[in-house]
This record gives sequence, C-alpha cells and structure tokens, in this order.
Amino acid sequence: MTQKLEHTIVFIDAGYLSKISKHFGNGKYLKLDLVKFAKYLAIKQGLWCEHIFYYTAPPFQSSKPTKEEARRKAGYDSFISKIQRNKEVTVKEGRLQKIGREFIQKGVDTLITMDLTEETIGRKIKAIVFLACDTDFVPVLNRIRSKDGIKVILYYFTDRKRDSLFSMSNHILTACDVKALLTDEHFKRNLKAEKD
Repeated sequence: MTQKLEHTIVFIDAGYLSKISKHFGNGKYLKLDLVKFAKYLAIKQGLWCEHIFYYTAPPFQSSKPTKEEARRKAGYDSFISKIQRNKEVTVKEGRLQKIGREFIQKGVDTLITMDLTEETIGRKIKAIVFLACDTDFVPVLNRIRSKDGIKVILYYFTDRKRDSLFSMSNHILTACDVKALLTDEHFKRNLKAEKD
C-alpha cells in the first residue's frame, strides 16, 4: 500500500532563484523546468506539490525601450506565457525599478507575504516549501507557524562568505522548521529538455 503524501504549496522568489541558477551555471542562467523543479523540492521533503506560486518582475523598460530592453521583454513574455499555460502555476508580478545603475524589484515581497497568509489557510495546507532569503519574511513565517500550525520548509543557498552575493542573515533560518541547502543536483536534475 502506497503512502498518501501531504499536499503542499511551493513559493518561489524568481529573483533569488535566478541568482542561484546563475551561480550553478557558472555565470549563465540554467534553463530550468520550473514545474519539475518545484515538484522535486516538494518530493524531497516527502510532500506532494499541489500548486506553485512564482513571483517575478518583468524586465525594465525605458520610456523608449532600447533594442536590448525589447529583446529581454520579448523573451520574458514568451517564458511567462509558457508557464502560465500550466494550471498548477500562478505567476505574480511586481515591477522592476531602475535607481541609478541598479535594478530593484518592487512589490514582489508584498505579494509573497499576502499569499503566505491567504493561500495557506484557504487551501488548508499543513506545510509549505519556500524558496527565498529575505528576512522581511520572518514575521509572516513565524505567524503562520505559530497561529496556523503550518510547517515551513526553507530552500536556500549560501556560500558561507561574508559580504558575498549569497551571504544571508541567519534570522530567516529561525523562522523555519526545516532548512534545506540547494545544491547543484537540484538544478541538474530539473533542466529543460533541449527542444524547449
């Protein structure tokens, strides 16, 4: 007799996932099969992925977009269109703001915070898989753990180097029940097929 797996939701911060992907791709973004990847993260924890929430922001566009900006936006639109065809995925978009030479996501953390409370309760989920590293999520993660009894499984990456791209506060680790370090294997097992 096979054991029935507990259902879960996988929450993915696309900006954070992209940084890790580029690291494991030696400076190039790995072409992940997003659905396969999310389901793999869940199954590694003995859970069944019921739904995936993917939080992102479209590439920045000037008031008169350059050819490069237009090219990036077309690629982004094609990618989002493909993943939105899958009913197991909900895409939530913030926006990308340019400040000087830096690009900063706006609104994404708020969207994640709202869904962490609304979707977990509405779907009667007992555990979530969370791929993000911002300490701003600590209060909401602690709330759903203590008030709603939801187990939080955090997937993250760190190179354990101070002030590096992947240095992170241990504060977020205190708001999770399970901490799972992402490795090269998580990515290599879930690459898109060449024809995609």
